[in-house]
Amino acid sequence: MSDKNETPILSRLKPAEGAVRGKRRKGRGPGSGLGKTAGHGQKGQKARHPGNFSKLGFEGGQIPLYRRIPKRGFTNPFTKKVGTINVKDLARFESGATVDEAALRQAGLIKRKVDVIKVLGDGELDKALTVKVHAASASAAAKIEKAGGSIELVQKGAS
Repeated sequence: MSDKNETPILSRLKPAEGAVRGKRRKGRGPGSGLGKTAGHGQKGQKARHPGNFSKLGFEGGQIPLYRRIPKRGFTNPFTKKVGTINVKDLARFESGATVDEAALRQAGLIKRKVDVIKVLGDGELDKALTVKVHAASASAAAKIEKAGGSIELVQKGAS
């Protein structure tokens, strides 16, 4: 084997011929090709105010749209998305079943991404179920326990 093949390939890597150019030196005399006006042309806003006219939302000096529109409201960055189901929705599960987030998703009762699952008390239940959710209203908990089931409140992240 030759010495060239024994050196690791990473140490032999280099860009193709002509791929790397030298840095452009603007405003360094007429011989450079970018002397005097440094590629900005003569006169006008673009020659005088570099950068200001190209910012996002710039409208030629007119007050931009994002400043003309009134600001209203507040978006809470810490809000929790709550997925709600009713007691009547639990009737589709078999008697004695354990109803948790995975079971609710499989049944199609919860589709989107949620932080908390809460059971609300609308409807009736006649089956004994073990319900594992993050929260439940007082009426929902009473109806589940009246049907012979139990409700377990789980912490966010645990299932």
